[in-house]
Amino acid sequence: MIVGAVAGVTAAAAAAVSLFAAARRPSERDSALAWRWLAGGSATWLVGIGVRPLADGTPFVVTFADLVLLAGTVMLAVGTGLCAVRPAQGQALLRDLADAYVCAASIFVVGWVLLLGPAYRDAGDAGTFAVTFASPLLCLVLTCAVGPAVVPARRSAWPVGVAALVVLAAVTASETVTSLARLTGDAPPLSGVWLAPAAFLLLAAVAWSDRAAHAGVSARPEEAEEAEEEPLVGQAASSLMAAAPLILVVLAAVVVLLRVLGGGVEGPVTVLALVSVSVVVVLVMRLFVVLMESGRMRRLVDLGERQLHDLAESTGDVVLLCDYEGVVREIGEGVETTYGYRPDALIGGRIFDYIHPEDVPAIQVALRAMSLEEGQGEGAGTCMVACRVRAADGTWRPTESVATRQVRGEELLLVTTRDVSDQEALRNQVAHLTFHDGVTGLPNRAYFEERTREVLARPGASSAAVVFLDLDGFTAVNDSVGHASGDYLLGQAARRLRAAVRADDTLARWGGDEFAVLLEAAADAQTAVDLAERLVRTVSSEPFRVADRDVALTASVGVAFADEDVSSADLIRNADVAMARAKELGGRRVEVFAAHMHTDVVRRLELAADLQRALLENQFAIEYQPVVDLATSRVTAVEALVRWWRGSTFVPPEQFLGPAEDTGLIVPLSEWILREACREVAAWRASSWEIGLSLNLSARQIMAPRFVESVESALAESGLPPSALTLEVIEEMLVEDAEETVTRLSELRELGVRLAIDDFGTGYASLAFLRQLPVDMIKIDPSFVSGLGRDETLTLLTRTIVRLGHDLGLIVVAEGIERPEQLELLREMGCTRGQGFLVARPMAARGVDSLMRTSMPSGV
Repeated sequence: MIVGAVAGVTAAAAAAVSLFAAARRPSERDSALAWRWLAGGSATWLVGIGVRPLADGTPFVVTFADLVLLAGTVMLAVGTGLCAVRPAQGQALLRDLADAYVCAASIFVVGWVLLLGPAYRDAGDAGTFAVTFASPLLCLVLTCAVGPAVVPARRSAWPVGVAALVVLAAVTASETVTSLARLTGDAPPLSGVWLAPAAFLLLAAVAWSDRAAHAGVSARPEEAEEAEEEPLVGQAASSLMAAAPLILVVLAAVVVLLRVLGGGVEGPVTVLALVSVSVVVVLVMRLFVVLMESGRMRRLVDLGERQLHDLAESTGDVVLLCDYEGVVREIGEGVETTYGYRPDALIGGRIFDYIHPEDVPAIQVALRAMSLEEGQGEGAGTCMVACRVRAADGTWRPTESVATRQVRGEELLLVTTRDVSDQEALRNQVAHLTFHDGVTGLPNRAYFEERTREVLARPGASSAAVVFLDLDGFTAVNDSVGHASGDYLLGQAARRLRAAVRADDTLARWGGDEFAVLLEAAADAQTAVDLAERLVRTVSSEPFRVADRDVALTASVGVAFADEDVSSADLIRNADVAMARAKELGGRRVEVFAAHMHTDVVRRLELAADLQRALLENQFAIEYQPVVDLATSRVTAVEALVRWWRGSTFVPPEQFLGPAEDTGLIVPLSEWILREACREVAAWRASSWEIGLSLNLSARQIMAPRFVESVESALAESGLPPSALTLEVIEEMLVEDAEETVTRLSELRELGVRLAIDDFGTGYASLAFLRQLPVDMIKIDPSFVSGLGRDETLTLLTRTIVRLGHDLGLIVVAEGIERPEQLELLREMGCTRGQGFLVARPMAARGVDSLMRTSMPSGV
């Protein structure tokens, strides 16, 4: 007995020290309370076991040492219970207490039949027996009370809790052996003596294990969460603890039955009867509670399913139950609203009969995969499906469905289907608007570029071609009738062009008044050229009807052919360059791209950049070509001509005036020429030289904002009288934007500035505008003067123009006089003024000074 006490004291002391020390570590903050209770219980128990040898010599059945041991056991039970995840409450607490009682009673019945019955018979005194076995019975109840909460625990403190539970079981067994020894007066067997010390040593060791060292708080929050959720004993431990009361009841019944069959149960049967009846009563109550909870859970499940069904129906979704073969078991009433089918007509049928045949194989594969899943892991047992469903009217509706595994006696699928026809239509509309033009309905630039890339990426793409078309004069339509009418005209043009191209060609609106055609497989180059010429004829074949008026337009078309080395961007650019070339050449024509066109475009871009730099660096100069009175040879005026010296290189005007007009740089350049020329001529007039100034106007300059104000400002700054300034316009400018041009020129005329028509006689409608616009001068085009004396027709036309000018009271100036016979014929016709290389070449201001001081030779 003394050896057992020493062993128990040593083991309990080791457990108490280990637990007290472990509870002080920072990582055990959450489990420290449980371990302090366990440490306190171990210490109390070692005190009791240490004084028990002394107390056993007293005449009392229950000694002070027994009470101390019992107190230590209670503290151990509290600490063991604190190692569980959370304390049970409410019905869970009642369930755990009932299970604990059933377990304890069943174990008591087995112990009574095997051990306690014979001991009771030998004791002969019921009171002594009851007092002696009170302590082990209380230990048994405590062990059974905390066991169901500790064994299924899922946290890192579980090893310590299980070790403490083993200690309680060992203490119960040890106390039972000790009580039996007291009744018989024999020494307890060694197995009973060493059982409790061994369990305490196990508890001391587990307190310092790696798993226990990280109890409560993990190194990282996510690790702590995983530790809480990780099933350390798994589903088997939980199931075992749930079935433990029934297992023990069955075991107790089997033991009693075997003993009854073997000769009867020793001791009073009343004890067994009372315990058995109490167990049955508790089990019946437990079963009643379980049935009530089961019914309540079933009602909650039914309510949840009904709410889920109602929610799905209220959202317009169709809810159905089917098996893995697609046979419909149940279906909601929403199917009639959404798809037009009566629910009872679909039950028993297969959902695959209503799904588009192209979508069926993929859905069958998905359902087969669901049937093979284990149902574990994120997303297991759920499948999302997109397919087309046939409605009762025969239309195919795009749908999105979610299939979830359901168990109702057999495995079924809960399918929630949503009609996404509106979303699909919206997506299609957005895609159409993204790649189509809103005005004409044709594919837009983005679509055309993408389609061109796809065509050139295919084998045999060298037969492809791109045609670019621009409507000549469309800007005037917007300016005259407005942009809304302009858009209406573009719609008409798109319909005409669509009818002219082939069905397998791609016609797109490139932007503005430009259209593009992609010939994916032109038989030969002539096919593309024929199409381009057909487009030109289509546009100009008849006027467009816009705003109750007829608008006649022409088209400039460029064609470019694919090559092995050309990219889609380069092919489109080449067609655009060819179209620009056709527009430069007057429009209403077709141009096929050639390599030099791109070179010319690059050169023009570089020239435009150099022009801008030249304006900033004052690289321009003005030369003046005299205009003389042919009768007196007196210089009456000078025409200001711009010259550009790019370093030491002279750039001819015909090379840079066009790019300057295209880029708009002609406006600041013309303003500079106007101010410089007005200042120079005003200085000559201040020296008593009656001389006038002529300047050519460009279309952009006339249409520029504050154009009239800039002319008025230049006259005011220089002091040049308005009557000394003659501004020249070509006939073509009077036809394009006629109304606005005439308005601007009339405002100049009101300032006192004189107006002249340059290159008169080359066509268009000059005679009509002579009546609308007060013109002071007409200048005969050099092409007429060059034929004087050689071409009778040109001579007759020149004579007619001179006579017309005289009849209208206009000054007539002949340009391009280069031969003496031209000069003589002009004098004989009565032409008043002339200019040309024979009269005087363009010269700088210093040359004009010298010329003004002399008279022209008589032979000139």
